[in-house]
Amino acid sequence: MVTFKRAELANGLEIVAEVNESAESTALGFMVKTGARDEGAEVAGVSHFLEHMMFKGTARRSSQQVNEEFDAMGAKNNAFTSNEVTCYWAQVLPEFTGRALDLLADLMRPALRGEDFEVEKKVIVEEIALYLDRPGHVLFEAVMADHFAGHPMANSVLGTKESILRLGREQMRGYFEKRYGPGNVVLAAAGKVDFEGLVEQAGRFCGHWPRVEAKRVYPAPVLCAKRHDLVDAKLKRHYIAGLCPGPSAQDEARYAAMVLSDVLGDQEGSRLFWALIETGLADEADFSFYPHDHVGSFMVYASCDPERSRQVEGILMEELRRVVKEGLSDEEVQRSKNKIESATVLQGESPLGRMRNLAGRWIYNHEYRSLEEDLAKLESITKKDLMDVARGYGFSPMTIETLGPGGGGGG
Repeated sequence: MVTFKRAELANGLEIVAEVNESAESTALGFMVKTGARDEGAEVAGVSHFLEHMMFKGTARRSSQQVNEEFDAMGAKNNAFTSNEVTCYWAQVLPEFTGRALDLLADLMRPALRGEDFEVEKKVIVEEIALYLDRPGHVLFEAVMADHFAGHPMANSVLGTKESILRLGREQMRGYFEKRYGPGNVVLAAAGKVDFEGLVEQAGRFCGHWPRVEAKRVYPAPVLCAKRHDLVDAKLKRHYIAGLCPGPSAQDEARYAAMVLSDVLGDQEGSRLFWALIETGLADEADFSFYPHDHVGSFMVYASCDPERSRQVEGILMEELRRVVKEGLSDEEVQRSKNKIESATVLQGESPLGRMRNLAGRWIYNHEYRSLEEDLAKLESITKKDLMDVARGYGFSPMTIETLGPGGGGGG
C-alpha cells in the first residue's frame, strides 16, 4: 500500500513522503526553489556554482569524507541545477536512511572555503568552455535568451566565463543565506520510509536551520516573433530551434500539452519522425514541452545537412500548421497516451523517480498526486483537449534561432 505523508518542523521545513512498504529502497532529497531565474546579473551562474561547492566539504566533513560516506552506504547520489530548482538526492537501502539524511543535511550547510571556491571557479569556467563547443547547448541558450529577453527565464544556468570570474565568495554566501532554508526548501522521500523516524531525524539534523523569506518574481514575458541566424564556420551540420508559448506547470492543460508534444515530436513514431527522420532529411527532429513555474513553452528542434536547412525548416513549420489547421487522429492521440502512461509507470516503479516527482510537484504546486491519479488524468485526455492547446496557443509567437556553417540553405 502506498500512502502520502506530510509534516513540518518548527522552523518551517516541510517534509513530504510517499511511503511504499513493498519497496526495497529509499530515495530522499532536498529540493530548493532556486535556480538561474532567481539570479541577478551580478551573480549570474551562482546557483550552479553553489551546487558544486556543496560537495566541497562542511564544518564536519571534507569533500573526501563526503564521497567516502556515500560510497560506504552503496548510495546512488547526485545533484542538479535548472532554471528553477536545485536538488540534492540519494537512493539507499532502507537501513541507511538515517545516515544518508545526516550526510545530505550536512551538505546543505557547506563550508564555502576560500581555497575551494577559487579551485572550483576554474572548474566551472572549463565546464562553460566545454558546453560552448556543443552546438545544441549554444542554440538552446540563444533561443531561450532571445525568446525570454528581459524575463528571468532568459538567464543561463551556467552563467558566462565573465560572470563566474567576477563572482565573489561573499556574494555566493549571501545568495545561499537568502535561499537555502526552510520556506524555500522541501525534504522529500519515497520508497520504504519510516516517516515518523524520518521526521524525528530531520528535526535533529535540520531543526536549527534559520527560515528564509525568498520571494520569486513572476513578471509576464513580453513575447513577439523573432529570428536570428547564427554562423559558426567550423560546423558541419545545421541546427534549427523554435520556441513558442505553452501551458505552465500550474495549468491543468499541461497534461494535454505533454501528449501533444509526443504526437508531434517523440523520437519514434511521431509526425516529425515520419516527416524528417524516416525520410533521411534530418539527423534529429524533436518537439518538446517545458512547463515552467507560471510560464511554459514548446520547442521544435532539428539538425540536418546545411544544404537541406530551408527544406527541413519548412517541413518543421508546416507540420505545426497542419496540426492547427487539420487536427489530429484518435489513433495517434491514443498511441501517445499509451507511451506516456508506460513511461510514467516505469518511472513510478523507482523510488528515485517518485521522490523527484513528489519534490518537484510540491515545490511548484504544493500538491500530491499518486501514480494512479496521474495515470487516470492522462487517460482522461481527449483529442479535443490537445486541439484546444494547439489552437489556443497556435505555436505563436515563435522565436526561431538557427546555427550552422553558413552558405547552405538549399534543398
